[in-house]
Formats: sequence, C-alpha cells, structure tokens
Amino acid sequence: MRTRNRLLTVTGVAAAALAAAGLNSSAFAATTLSSGHVDVLDAEWDGVNLQLHVHDEEAGVEYAPADVSLSVPAAAKVANPGYGFLGTGSQVWLLPDDEVVADSRGVLFPGISTEHLTTGVFGGDAVTYTLTGATRNGGSTDDFSVYTGAGSRWYDSNPATTSYKSKSFGVATHNHANWAFEEPGTYKLTFRVQGTVGGVAKSATATYTVVVSS
Repeated sequence: MRTRNRLLTVTGVAAAALAAAGLNSSAFAATTLSSGHVDVLDAEWDGVNLQLHVHDEEAGVEYAPADVSLSVPAAAKVANPGYGFLGTGSQVWLLPDDEVVADSRGVLFPGISTEHLTTGVFGGDAVTYTLTGATRNGGSTDDFSVYTGAGSRWYDSNPATTSYKSKSFGVATHNHANWAFEEPGTYKLTFRVQGTVGGVAKSATATYTVVVSS
C-alpha cells in the first residue's frame, strides 16, 4: 500500500489566494510533468463526491488536473506498430505501458487508478472512465488512443466512432496501457469517472492538457 502526501500544488495555492483577492490567476503556469510514474486518471471518493486527481507517484503529490501539463517529448517517438487506428504516419509518440521502457526513454509511465476506492461502496465494485472530448490545437482530433497488447484499444478519440470511449475498472486496482499520439500539438483530453452509490449515479469530469513536442 503506497503512502500518499495530499499536498496542494503551488499553482493551486496561488490561484486560491488570487481568487480570494478577486484577481485573475491565469498568469500562473501549470506544473509540468514529463517523466516517471504518474497516474493521470486517479479517482477518489470523499464520502459524498467522486473526484479526479493526477497523482505523481515519484514525488508522492496529487494535483488538480487543471494545475498540470503533461509533456510528451520528441524522445517518445517510436515506429508506428501498424495498428489501423494509429493512422498511416511512420511514427507515433508513445507513452508505454512498461515502466522500464518509459524510464529508459525518459518519458511518462501513465496510469489509470481506482486504488483509492474501497470495495463495498460502488455498485458492482467498479467505476467507468469515459473519454468525453478530445481536441488538438483547438480542433477535433482522431490522433489520440490508449491501447494494450497487440492493438487492443481502451480509448480512441476518433469522432467518427462511438466505440472505445468508455471502460470500466474494478475498484482498488491500478492499470497501465500505451498512450499514443499521432501528431505533435497541444491536446485537451476530457475524461469522466462515474459510479453508482446506493443506486445514485456519482461522477466527476476533468480536462487534461498534454503537450506533444515535435
């Protein structure tokens, strides 16, 4: 069982202070995470509401998704493995599902976590993560996907299909997959986590910023 430090980010502290003073917080840059084990989708339950955080496993720090920018460097580029949903380009930017590989390339090892959710709370002891929106440089994109193994898709941003948008995960689990980006640019990925508590649907939605460098 890992030990967590529940820390408010510098960005969050500054934004809170500015909000209290009635000032604009847009001048404060988000924290950039570019390598190491990071649970990008990390759900928590406070007894009333579901919440989404980004958990930096290396530093033991949790962030609000709005306070974080995930950096995907040129070092993440690999040969396109040839799965049809990855397009026709010769290369893709890949955050791998293997921590040793991620560390050797100096890129993020992204996780999807429900390990802070305890059994016996959510119906079926499961919650669902849904990709509700994806843009690249402000426009709709089909350039993002999450997959495992030999091209087994979990998520695909392709707006032409309604498939590969939602996946259920058992509570108290920790999951990893390949996160693939087909083009450089600034991605905005919106995810919702949803579960049922006592027959009532509970959910939380957050937008994540991912900057893919050429």
